[in-house]
Amino acid sequence: MVSDMEMDMSGEDESKGGMWALEQKIDQPMDEEAGRLKNMYREKKFSALLLLQLSFQSLGVVYGDLGTSPLYVFYNTFPDKITDTEDIVGALSLIIYSLTLVPLIKYVFIVCRANDNGQGGTFALYSLLCRHAKVNTIPNQHKTDEELTTYSRSTIHEKSFAAKTRRWLEGDAFKKNVLLLLVLVGTCMAVGDGILTPAISVLSASGGIKIDHPGMSTDVVVVVAVVILVGLFSLQHYGVDKVGWLFAPIVLLWFLLIGGIGIFNIWKHDSGVLRAFSPVYIFRYFKRRGKKGWTSLGGIMLSITGTEALFADLAHFPVSAIQLAFTVVVFPCLLLAYSGQAAYLMNNKDHASDAFYRSIPDGIYWPMFIIATLAAIVASQATISATFSIIKQANALGCFPRVKVIHTSSKFLGQIYIPDINWILMILCIVVTAGFKNQSQIGNAYGTAVVIVMLATTFLMILIMLLVWRCHWILVFVFAALSLIVELTYFSAVLFKVDQGGWVPLVIAAVFLFIMYVWHYGTVKRYEFEMHSKISMAWILGLGPSLGLVRVPGIGLVYTELASGVPHIFSHFITNLPAIHSVVVFVCVKYLPVYTVPEDERFLVKRIGPKNFHMFRCVARYGYKDLHKKDEEFEKKLFDNLFMFVRLESMMEGGSDSDDYSLYGQQTQGSKDFLLSDTNNNTFSSVVDLTISSCDSIVPAKSPLHVRNSGTSSGQVSSQREVDEMQFLTTCRDAGVVHIMGNTVVRARRDSSFYKKLSIDYVYAFLRKICREHSVIFNVPHESLLNVGQVFYV
Repeated sequence: MVSDMEMDMSGEDESKGGMWALEQKIDQPMDEEAGRLKNMYREKKFSALLLLQLSFQSLGVVYGDLGTSPLYVFYNTFPDKITDTEDIVGALSLIIYSLTLVPLIKYVFIVCRANDNGQGGTFALYSLLCRHAKVNTIPNQHKTDEELTTYSRSTIHEKSFAAKTRRWLEGDAFKKNVLLLLVLVGTCMAVGDGILTPAISVLSASGGIKIDHPGMSTDVVVVVAVVILVGLFSLQHYGVDKVGWLFAPIVLLWFLLIGGIGIFNIWKHDSGVLRAFSPVYIFRYFKRRGKKGWTSLGGIMLSITGTEALFADLAHFPVSAIQLAFTVVVFPCLLLAYSGQAAYLMNNKDHASDAFYRSIPDGIYWPMFIIATLAAIVASQATISATFSIIKQANALGCFPRVKVIHTSSKFLGQIYIPDINWILMILCIVVTAGFKNQSQIGNAYGTAVVIVMLATTFLMILIMLLVWRCHWILVFVFAALSLIVELTYFSAVLFKVDQGGWVPLVIAAVFLFIMYVWHYGTVKRYEFEMHSKISMAWILGLGPSLGLVRVPGIGLVYTELASGVPHIFSHFITNLPAIHSVVVFVCVKYLPVYTVPEDERFLVKRIGPKNFHMFRCVARYGYKDLHKKDEEFEKKLFDNLFMFVRLESMMEGGSDSDDYSLYGQQTQGSKDFLLSDTNNNTFSSVVDLTISSCDSIVPAKSPLHVRNSGTSSGQVSSQREVDEMQFLTTCRDAGVVHIMGNTVVRARRDSSFYKKLSIDYVYAFLRKICREHSVIFNVPHESLLNVGQVFYV
């Protein structure tokens, strides 16, 4: 009767594949655990006290850049003398409505909601789009990646407007490249912010020395600013974790002081400036000043600089805490500060160049100077940290050469330090500060960078609202129209100042954009070559279990960028050397468009070929915020998951005496807690992803009742095979592990165009030569490294 049941079940499930049946048996209880894991990555609800605490802490990390804008806004708005006090009211009205429309409404209450599990910035928006549409230019994703707990995405109805948008976006490679180019432009301009923010903030704060010593040379102020900048960049390797607890009190004190001074100046000088809350004065301002009023928008624009950094630095705080901090502290204090300066200027029109420091009461001048300098340092630190994060994200998504990344905090994932980028930023920052020597030209450059980042964010947000949020097209149109009217107006104004310093971020961004695009282009072409030149499984099977070579004791870890198929490097290796290791593991390290991959979901292991080939594939998946640990830990986890795979595979095969193999089985991904004992009798618990069967793997196809109703003798045979293979793997590991990596030279084909040859043969080759090798990133010891040279013609 049991046999009849087996035959019925086998026939019923044959169409679905044997692995499907095993999934129902083994993986069924994991739905509840997976649901709990997914909920871990949603924004939690916080108590009122904790929300206040997080809001307080967010001041130091998120709002430093935006908060220091009062240091230089009126100076850049009125570089010449003020002729009419009504111009001051008009400029204040523009500032008030700019702060209301862009930071408050657009960013704090709309854009911040488009975070990727708490991560902000242009690459976070791009990652969201990559999960909802196939726009990633490196096609290395697999269906199993979509089952990650952090791979959250919404379902799109096929007949909806969102589905039409997705099909239009996926239509051809040109649209995907345009989208990538938009992301890279926004990223490069954000890197420009990382150079210009420290320059203008520190120089403006240092300029307070001249108020008390009018005869002091500007060169002295520049030297003081350069000394502060050198000290700031030199301390970056310690990380902000050591001094981060100071940031929030400094910035909170800064906001309270500028708000208090603003109230004092309004009361003392002219409370009539509060009429600027009427938008009528904006119209009168442009009517009265004409083209000068239009070009002065470049200075008004500086009042909202730091808004893009607000979104990029989103990582460690919930959106509700950032919204609370902005609406309760930042927004009202900034309005009071600007209104106070405007009230002071109503009676002191000649002091526009240093309105901030001259409006400070004499009794608190020097304490305020110290607080201003500290606030400028905090603001600079926020943009420097954001730049490190941006470069790390670009590197993970294949858009920037490999650089050394150091984790500076054991508590916070996002706190990193990149030495090469740090010193480049410092040199460029000093050059900008010493070269311009005044806030006006640096301000023009800063405004250009900021407005382009905002435009890039707006275009990405339009796609987010359509694909991710699935908003009605009318809402999307209203958002796009309001955002573009404001930002394109500012953009047209900063274009007038390109020759007055606005060219600086354009040049910086152009250099970074060229580097990033060429690197990405070379990476894509290299991946496409590997995909087209991978080895067929028929060729591997034809070699037999020995692969036509001597199998020597040990394990060979063959690193490849392919998540499926046998790479060309393997055929190159075995055709030039007479021996191969007893166990071969193809290791693919790939980044996914998610901010992190949980440790227990990082590795996917499967077998390649029959068991006696002793060939496996291991895919290590990372998010753009994840960092590689030291090689010892990576290697240990790889082998832990390999042993777990063998154990689970044996358990699923238990009791079957069938020798039938299926080349194209149903893909199964199971996750289960098991206890696995190694040869030293150490027991550990792990959650492993077991992926069995694809077009290049061969696994037995079984029915579910084979597992449940297996005979005692066949179960013992399966258990014995498992023990034998475990012992074999352990023996091979003890014999030695060799890391086999490709030392690849990429060349353009002879019939390629001149631009392609220039990009691949010279620029890409130079970048590969100066960037870090894979062996250094994985901390592979030289005695265990084997490089295989090959040339790719793309």
